[in-house]
Amino acid sequence: MFPFESIAYAQTGGAEANPFVSFVPLILIVVVFWFFLIRPQQKRQKEHQQMISELGKGDRIVTTGGLFGTITKIGDDRMTVEIADKVRVQVERSQVSRLDKDSSDKSKEDSDDKKESKD
Repeated sequence: MFPFESIAYAQTGGAEANPFVSFVPLILIVVVFWFFLIRPQQKRQKEHQQMISELGKGDRIVTTGGLFGTITKIGDDRMTVEIADKVRVQVERSQVSRLDKDSSDKSKEDSDDKKESKD
């Protein structure tokens, strides 16, 4: 039937592999995804939710649309943000991207510079 006996012997069934060993690469991939993608994203999301819940009047924020402004009025699900003198827009709380630390740091530095120049 086979032209070579070695081929015929090679095709005979060998020892069956442990089914757990075949799932080890899949388990490793899931673990890597968990620690490098899913877990850090959940941590960032929790920090963002905490930041949104701690927002208050007078905070300088940046929205997901890129608007920089100061919170003038805050409600349960939306807030009023002043983006320029006498220009106010209403924004949903969930659309706040981050607090604007840079401008508040600059305003503190500017006020310190003004104090030094007066002395």
